[in-house]
Amino acid sequence: MAPRKKKEEKPVRRRKNANAYIAGAGTVVESHVTETLKSNFMPYAMSVIVSRAIPEIDGFKPSHRKLLYTMYLMGLLKGGTIKSANIVGRTMQLNPHGDAAIYETMVRLSEGNEALLHPFVASKGSFGKAYSRDMQYAAARYTEAKLAPIAAELFNDIDKDTVDFVDNYDATMKEPVLFPVSFPTVLVNANMGIAAGMASSICPFNLREVCETTIAYIKDPDCNVSDTLLAPDFPIGGQLLYDRNEMERIYETGRGSFRVRGVYRYDADAKCIEITEIPPTATSEQIIEKIVDLVKAKKITEINDVRDETDLDGLKITIDLKKGVDAEKLMKKLFRSTPLQDSFSCNFNILIAGSPRVMGVKEIISEWVAFRTECVRRRVFFQLAKAKERLHRLHGMEKILLDIDKAIKIVRETAEEREVVPNLMIGFGIDELQAEYVAEIKLRHLNREYILKQLDEIKSLEEQVAELEDILKSRSRVLKIIVKELQEVMKKYGKDRRTQIISAEENRIADESEEADRSPYTVFFTKDGYFKKISPQSLRMSKEQKLKDEDEILQTIETDNAAELLFFTNKQQVYKARVSDFPESKASLLGDYVAGVLDFEEGENPVYMVVTHDYAGEMIFVFDNGRVAKIPLLSYQTKTNRKKLLNAYCEKFVLHTVLFLPAATDLLLVSTNGRRLLVNSAAISGKTTKNSGGILVMTQKRGQRIFSAEIYEPGKLENEHRYRTKNLPAAGSYQPSGTAQQEQMQF
Repeated sequence: MAPRKKKEEKPVRRRKNANAYIAGAGTVVESHVTETLKSNFMPYAMSVIVSRAIPEIDGFKPSHRKLLYTMYLMGLLKGGTIKSANIVGRTMQLNPHGDAAIYETMVRLSEGNEALLHPFVASKGSFGKAYSRDMQYAAARYTEAKLAPIAAELFNDIDKDTVDFVDNYDATMKEPVLFPVSFPTVLVNANMGIAAGMASSICPFNLREVCETTIAYIKDPDCNVSDTLLAPDFPIGGQLLYDRNEMERIYETGRGSFRVRGVYRYDADAKCIEITEIPPTATSEQIIEKIVDLVKAKKITEINDVRDETDLDGLKITIDLKKGVDAEKLMKKLFRSTPLQDSFSCNFNILIAGSPRVMGVKEIISEWVAFRTECVRRRVFFQLAKAKERLHRLHGMEKILLDIDKAIKIVRETAEEREVVPNLMIGFGIDELQAEYVAEIKLRHLNREYILKQLDEIKSLEEQVAELEDILKSRSRVLKIIVKELQEVMKKYGKDRRTQIISAEENRIADESEEADRSPYTVFFTKDGYFKKISPQSLRMSKEQKLKDEDEILQTIETDNAAELLFFTNKQQVYKARVSDFPESKASLLGDYVAGVLDFEEGENPVYMVVTHDYAGEMIFVFDNGRVAKIPLLSYQTKTNRKKLLNAYCEKFVLHTVLFLPAATDLLLVSTNGRRLLVNSAAISGKTTKNSGGILVMTQKRGQRIFSAEIYEPGKLENEHRYRTKNLPAAGSYQPSGTAQQEQMQF
C-alpha cells in the first residue's frame, strides 16, 4: 500500500489588529469597528425606533395600526364579534411578526384587559387584567372581538385621501401610514415602548380634558395647559398626589414623574380594609407579596391576613386587621412601604416625520393640530375634486336637455359602439367625460323629468364648490372644523375622571404629622449587632436583658419612635433606618439582627449606632495612628429616602473608635505606651467630606497605637491639666506612678 500523503498545512493567518475579522475560507478582512457598528447595529436600531417601539402623532405604533386597520377592513365596526383567531390570522397579511405578538397587541387594546381609558377593541371572553400578573388572557381560539364604537373616530374619511398609504411587506396590500384621528389619541391612551437607546412613556389623560385643552390651544396658542388639562387619568383609578410645579414641568418638557397611590375603604363591622384601586405601575400580586414579606419580617404587626378577592365586580384586596388597629395609620405605613404608592415616570417621546422627539404637552398638541389640519385639508380637497367632477358632468347633461331627440338619434345612427362618445362630443360640443356620462344614462331616464331633477343639483353643487374652495383658502375655517369635531367627540365619548387628584403638599404634611409618633422607647445596641426597642412599661417589668453568649450591650439610649438610626459598619458604610422600622421587643428576646434587617453585604457588621432627630452634632472617628476625623452629622442627611451611604469614613487608616457628640466635649485618648491626652473636640478641625482622614491629634512612635478613646468624665483623672495641651498634635503625658489608675493599666 502506498504511503498516505501528508495533508498540506495551510499557513495560519494572524490578525494584525483588533479591527480585523475572518471573512471565510481563511481570508482576513480589515474593517473598522465603527464601520461594523454602523453597517450592522444602526439599521436594526432605526428599525426598532421607527417601526416598532415609539408611537407616532396619531397615538399608535405600527403593530396597533396594522391590527385595527385589518379589523376595519373586515367590517368589524358594525355587527357582532368574531373569533380573535380569525382576526389575528387576517392581520398577518400586514404584520409578519407572528400570531402571538398580534394577539398580545389585541389584548392590550381590548375593553376586557382594562389597560386603556378608551379601548378600541370590544371584547368577549377572558382577556386578562392589566392590574393582575396571574389573571392571564385565554387563547385566541376562545375569545371574540370587534371594534369599539370610539374606533370609528380613527377611520373617519380614511377613504378620502386624508392620509398616505404604502405597500405592505409583500406588496400585495395597501395600509395607511397614519390614522386620520379626530382627537389627540396620543394623549388619551397610555403608550409605552423601549427602543434601542431610547424609550417612550406617555401617561393617559382624560379625553374630555384633552379635547378642551386642544380647543383652548387652537383659540389661543399662549394658553396655560394646566388650566384645562388637570392631571393624568388612569383606567384603574387611584389617587394622584398633585404637585403643580412638577406637573407643569412635565407639561413643559415631557419628562418627570408623579406619585399615584391606591384607594381603600374601611369596613368597621368586618374589621378589614378593602383596596379597590391601585397604581398603574403595580399589580395586585406584587402588593400582596410585599405586605406578606413585611408581616414576616415583623415590620408590620397590625395585620392578621391579606388575600386577593378580585371577582367580576373588579379589583379587591382585603386586609384583616387585629383588634384596636387604626386603619388610617396602617394605610399610611403601607403607602410608604409597598407598591400601593408608586411613581409614574413620563417620557413623551414621539415620532414626528420619522424622527423621535421628546415634547411637552403643548408641543404635542401643536403637532397634532398641524397633522389634523393637513388631514382636513386633504379631505376637503378630495370632496372639492369630486364635486367639480360631478358638476362638470351635469353641465354636459344640461346641454342635451335642449334636444334629447338629437342625442337619441346620434346614438341610434352610430354604426359602432366605440364611436358613440366621439359623436356625442361633436354633436353637442362636450368633452369626453361629459359624453361618457350622457352615454351611460339608462333608457328609462331619457325623460325630461329625470334630467330636470339632475339639473336642479347644479346650483347646490356650485355653492358647495365655492364653500369648499373658501375653506381651503382659510386656515381659520379649517380650525373651526377641527374644533367642531372635537366637541362632537367630547359629547359622544367623554367620561368623568377616574383618578382622584389630591394635594401632594397637604398629604406630605399629614404624613409627617402621622409619622411623628413620639411614643417613648429605650433602644439597645449590642456588640454582636443586635438591636432592641423596648417600651418603658415593658422595661419596668423586666430589666435583665437576654443576650447571646459573650455578647454585651454597647449602647443604651432613651428616645422615641420617630427618631432616625444610623448604623456605621466595618466596611466604611452607613445604613439608615427609623426606630419605627423595627418591631417592639422585650428584655427576654434577643432583638433584631441589624445586618439581616437592613441587608448588609457579606462580612459586613455594624460597629456603632447613632440616634438622631435633626442631625445635629458631630461624628468623631479615632484611628489607630492617632488621627481623628470630625464630621458633622448633617453630612449624612439625605433629601431622598436612601438606605445606604458609601464612604461613611476614611478607609486609609485602621479605625479604632467611633463616637457621636451632640455638643463639644473633652475626649480622653490613651496610647499603648501609657500616655494620656485630653483634648476638647472644638480644637479638632472639622471636615465636611465624610471620608476625610482628619488631622493628627496624638503622635505615636513606631509600634505604638491608640489603646482607648472615650468621652472624658470630669474627675476621672487627678490633675487633669497635666494631660491638656495648647497645640496639636501632642504626645500626651504619663500618669504619675503609684496612682490607682496607673496600677490598673496593663499593656
